[in-house]
Amino acid sequence: MRYITIALAKGRLAKQSMKILNELGIRCDEMNDPDTRKLIFEDKEHGFRFFLAKANDVPTYVEYGAADIGIVGKDTIVEEARSLYEVLDLNLGKCRMCVAGPASAKESLKNGSLIRVATKYPRIAKDYFNNTKHQTVEIIKLNGSIELAPIVGLSEVIVDIVETGSTLRENGLEVLEEILPLSARVVVNRVSMKMEQERITKLITDMRRIVEESK
Repeated sequence: MRYITIALAKGRLAKQSMKILNELGIRCDEMNDPDTRKLIFEDKEHGFRFFLAKANDVPTYVEYGAADIGIVGKDTIVEEARSLYEVLDLNLGKCRMCVAGPASAKESLKNGSLIRVATKYPRIAKDYFNNTKHQTVEIIKLNGSIELAPIVGLSEVIVDIVETGSTLRENGLEVLEEILPLSARVVVNRVSMKMEQERITKLITDMRRIVEESK
């Protein structure tokens, strides 16, 4: 039996994803060993192989067929814009992609002024301002604490993930506009869906049942 390979975004999401798979009897206890140096983990009984990857890389592994299935956040899927199937919302890690900044920036968003936008997600930000708001902006790509940008005057607003909003409030910022809701999604390689349709479809159906039961 050919292995079905699943790429998991490192961290909390990988653990939450494995919890769902464990409920289906798919296990890989080696992944719980904090001292392991292994990169690939297997459930030989059920024919699954797993590896952990940086979230941004998961869609790439799936698009090119190095992984049949990937589990990663919607933000990464949209930002990477890879050619793959998005098949299931796991209802995990729910948050929002938002435009945030000081209250004084509201007017600039309303009147369509030329403003600077700092973000880790330039594709999402550009698409939102160009195609949804039809507002010309300058996108500044950052990798660290995005909230710092409007505080020090680098940008008027930011585009970032917001969970509770507490970090924004502590720094005198607030959510000004919501772009899209986010959560963990299951994505599938297009060729794998054809070649292993029965096994992958069954897995997705079983995972969907677990997700529905947990609501």
